[in-house]
Amino acid sequence: MAARDEWIGWNAEQRARHLPWIVNNSRFLVLPWVRVKGLASKILAHSARQLPIDWERRYGSRPLLLETLVDAQRFGGTCYRAANWIRVGQTRGRGRMDRQHRAEGLAPKDIYPYPLCRNVQQELCRDALLTHSASPNQRR
Repeated sequence: MAARDEWIGWNAEQRARHLPWIVNNSRFLVLPWVRVKGLASKILAHSARQLPIDWERRYGSRPLLLETLVDAQRFGGTCYRAANWIRVGQTRGRGRMDRQHRAEGLAPKDIYPYPLCRNVQQELCRDALLTHSASPNQRR
């Protein structure tokens, strides 16, 4: 995702090495008939606090960044903005399985990262991450 990569500022080598420190929020839905003011942003904020703890317990490392994609033709991303996620641009509308960069016609999606540490861009651009684990996928 070019917009995310540009926001981070990393090169292809850094991206390949540090991409596992990014966790994707692939699904989030509060059903339309649930009417609780601020519920979605409160859930997102709680999740952003709890996920690094649970992730470290399970995989032996803490992620540095959360990200999600929002179909801007259908949704406004309001709850993400309310929970301090940052809109950094859009995908090109090719889909995640298009490794050859040929597909077209899917709706572009807004890209929202959420930093889990200070200076996340600098951390992800380092030659070696300052973490206690050699790999975020390493199991204890």
